[in-house]
Parts: sequence; structure tokens; C-alpha cells
Amino acid sequence: MNPVHVIGGGLAGSEAAWQIARAGVPVTLHEMRPVRATEAHQTDKFAELVCSNSFRSDDAATNAVGILHREMRALGSLIMRCADANQVPAGGALAVDREGFAAAATAAIAAEPLIDILREEIDGLPPPDWDSVIIATGPLTSPALAHAVQALTGETELAFFDAIAPIIHRETIDMNKAWFQSRYDKAGPGGTGADYINCPLSREQYDGFIDALLAAEMAEFRAFERADSLGQSAQEKATPYFDGCLPIEIMAARGRETLRHGPMKPFGLTNPHAPDRKPYAVVQLRQDNALGTLYNVVGFQTKLKHGAQKDVLRMIPGLENAEFARLGGLHRNTFLNAPKLLDEQLRLRVQPRLRFAGQITGCEGYVESAAIGLMAGRLAAAERHGEMLAPLPATTALGALIGHITGGHIETIDAGPRSFQPMNVNFGLFPPLASAPKAGSGRKLRGPEKAIAKKRALSARAAHDLAAWMSGPQRTAAE
Repeated sequence: MNPVHVIGGGLAGSEAAWQIARAGVPVTLHEMRPVRATEAHQTDKFAELVCSNSFRSDDAATNAVGILHREMRALGSLIMRCADANQVPAGGALAVDREGFAAAATAAIAAEPLIDILREEIDGLPPPDWDSVIIATGPLTSPALAHAVQALTGETELAFFDAIAPIIHRETIDMNKAWFQSRYDKAGPGGTGADYINCPLSREQYDGFIDALLAAEMAEFRAFERADSLGQSAQEKATPYFDGCLPIEIMAARGRETLRHGPMKPFGLTNPHAPDRKPYAVVQLRQDNALGTLYNVVGFQTKLKHGAQKDVLRMIPGLENAEFARLGGLHRNTFLNAPKLLDEQLRLRVQPRLRFAGQITGCEGYVESAAIGLMAGRLAAAERHGEMLAPLPATTALGALIGHITGGHIETIDAGPRSFQPMNVNFGLFPPLASAPKAGSGRKLRGPEKAIAKKRALSARAAHDLAAWMSGPQRTAAE
């Protein structure tokens, strides 16, 4: 039996290779480290965690990522097995000893007789005689391979840039100038109507802020984030940002009033410190952790240099003495316009021998990347056996995530504007319940009680439907 080739030994590639081998199909796993290093990795181990050591919430009752954990365990995930074996204390989250985790994954893959490991870079499209390939190269896909895929698909862009907002210690915000209020006093799910900290600016303060923002020094793109032929200034013009995540300095450059009608809009807010004086602009901060000790600056994604960020943000009334738990930054994500380019089996429509898995498909997060690798591996193994794996129910976390990747933005199927964005698994991707959950007495639930009941019902439905899928005929003869 010819092997399935898996390119990339990260979370998705490692999981895909494991699932294929467990199905009795030989695998060739190609990993370019240590032959060629990346800007982010420190070792040559498989499934190395390059950022956080957290797999996020392990609560399968009321959290979407917790449901995904549960489903992956049920489906025999290597990544979850290694995470559980190397867990460190983290409250309700699943966090791991990163070195122990990567060592466990590497040892498992090395010990699997059906996995052949090749340490080499694949610097273009795989050879034509590789009739089944999974590309799981993540956000740091080698430029040569990315360009080859881009040419094959006819897409104008594969790399997009995501900016993150600063986070401030709550105790350093001056509440003699700021106040708590939600816009129009709306109380969202679990909210009170006073869920944001608001910092008001007069017209003069707003103009001064915009002047400083436009004059501030921006961080340069790192070498691996720049287009091969572009310098810094040209790259600024060519950078494709996520539509919902534009840096504030980019918005400000589009017009002095842009921020005032965007993240700094003053509408629906009344300053109790000066109720007769309407703010010209308002900066809002939203609670970022359960303790309420950290607040993020809403809509203030930025790639200013760290010193410039502090200087500019401390011009905002109430933030003069702000201390930062995290400053804003920018990172590159390489991902496909998956709803347009991939079919429901995660195959490239123009060349079905190529499957994609992990972050390159447009999912965000360790767990999501590994989960898509898990399904890509199972799909490839079934195909090698001359069968087709039945689609997962859309009501499961994994099924919902694949639905987002392969069909979540129908407008991108046409020649219209690109709107597909990378996303973590979340309850918004699940099909709605047939009916709203009610209390045992039959009374309607409201507020936080209703939100929790809905999540529990979605979780219970996902568990039931996955169990039915696993116990039913999962495979049919290939078409």
C-alpha cells in the first residue's frame, strides 16, 4: 500500500500521521526541522508549542473548546493523550509542561512502525506520484510551498496579518476620570449594563491623540513576514489585514475621524463625572479575565513599537498611569480561503490529491489545529482503503469547525470580496437548538441562567450525536 504523505510535524501534522497509522495505513511524515529552522520553533520535536502552554478550557459542559477536547479524546487523539499525560495545574484549563508534551508526542510517533520520518523541506508542490498528501505546515509555511499553492489555486493572497490589542491592569486605571457603562446601558449575556470601562476625550484631546498616533513609530515586519521583494514601506501598502482586526494606526491614516466613528465612538454613553458635557470620543476597555484584574482596550489592535504604545495610550484620560500586562503586536497567519478552495473532505478542489490540515485551513488555536489534523488523517486513511468517511454531524464541535472552514462563508465561493477569517471553535458555529431550554418547572429561562442552559444543551446534543456517529456506519464505498 502506498503511503500517505504528511508535510509538517506540528500539532496538526502529528495528529494526522498518528490517525493514518492507527488505521493501518503507512505514512511518510516530512518535517523540515532541524534541516531548516523557523523563526518560532526552538527544537526539532514534533508538536512543539511555540506560544502558550494552554489548551484552554477543559469544561465540556459549557465551553466549546472543552467539547472539542472531549470529542478528540473519544476519537483517539494523540495530542490529547500527550496533553493529559503532561498536565500542569491551571484551574479549569488544560495546560501542559511543553517540553514533556512535545517529547511524548515525538516518542509516540517515532515508535509507530507505520510512520516513516523524513527530515527535509518540501519546497514546492509535492511530486505527482504522491497521490495522497496532507499539507499541515501551519502559519509559518515555507515561502516556496506557499507560493506554489498560491499559483495552483489562483489566489492573490495566502498570508494575512492579525494585530492584537493591549491589556491593562485594572488597578492602574483612574476611575475619577473613567466610568463603568455599556453602550446604551445594554446588558448582554451575563452582563449588567455596566460592563465596560469608558475613558472620555474632548475634541482637543482627541486631535492630540490622533496626531501622536500618526507620528508614532511602528514595529517593522520581521524578515519572514515580508514579501520577498518588498521593503518596509512597500510592505505597509501591500499588507492584507484581517477585516475585523485593523490596527488603530492604519484606521487613523484613513481619516482623522475614522476612529471616532469606529472603536472610539462616543454614542450611547454618558460621563457621570461631567453629565452635561458630551465626550467627543470614548475609549472602552473590556474585562479580560475572570478576576476582573485585567482589561483589554477594545478595538485597539496595534503594531506600534512598545515604547510608542505606552506613550500614546497614556494620553487617554484615565490611562495616564496605566500599567500593561500585554502590549499590542502583529503576527502573520498563512491560511487558505478554505470555503472557496476546499471540499468537505478537506481536499483542494483543483487538485484533490492534496488535503490541508491545521491553521493553514483557517482555524485558530492549538486544539482546533490538532482536531482538523485528526479528521484529515481519518479522511485520508479511509480514502486509501477505498472508502469514504461519513461527515461528522454539524452539531458536534469538530463538525461545526469543519463546517466553518469548508462552508462558513458562502459569499467567498463567488468572485466577491474575501470575508473568511480564522476562528476558534465557539458556540456561534453550532446549529441552533430546535427549542429553547426551559427550567424543570417549564418556566422560561432568562439572562445568565438561560445562557448556561443553552450551552449545556448544545453540549449534550453534541455528545449524543458524536456517539451515534461513532456507533453507526462511518464509512461507505468510495465514489
